[in-house]
Amino acid sequence: MRLLAALLGVIIILISPAPADAAPALRTFQVTLTPGVDITVPAVVNLGAGLVGGTLTGQLGRVEVSDFRGPVNPNTWVATVSATLFTTGPGGAQRTITRDRISYWSGPAVRSTGGGTVVPGQPTAAQAVTLAATREAFRKTGGNGNNTVAWVPSVRVAIPTGIVAGTYQGTITHSVA
Repeated sequence: MRLLAALLGVIIILISPAPADAAPALRTFQVTLTPGVDITVPAVVNLGAGLVGGTLTGQLGRVEVSDFRGPVNPNTWVATVSATLFTTGPGGAQRTITRDRISYWSGPAVRSTGGGTVVPGQPTAAQAVTLAATREAFRKTGGNGNNTVAWVPSVRVAIPTGIVAGTYQGTITHSVA
């Protein structure tokens, strides 16, 4: 499978004894490796604060794949998602949130133009998958012509008990091929 475009987003989580108000700082950028297919995602998302042993859920912001290859056959693509560990301070198990504690669901398409069939990887929270491995986020399964598909994925972080309070950062990567 040939990598057409990849994009990284940094997720910030503050672990504290009590929740704090935190406004998300969203920026969008793109990296294009092959002309005709682009993917854009928010560059930085602040999920806010959560309690040790609790769960923190939030949206990542709009992810969009734009395919302007025209009548290329087949005109299909698959967008995938993966994550790094979420860490704070110097190493150690008490300073790490592992990828199996980070769940993702794509949600439905919020925008779809052009021909073809688009399929969300996980339409609802009930279908959420952990990011312990690379997962399918969305796909275009058929048709040709120019198309654009956007979705607003969500993540859920299960904060471990006994974890050190701090600001945890990790990267969630969306790619399209």
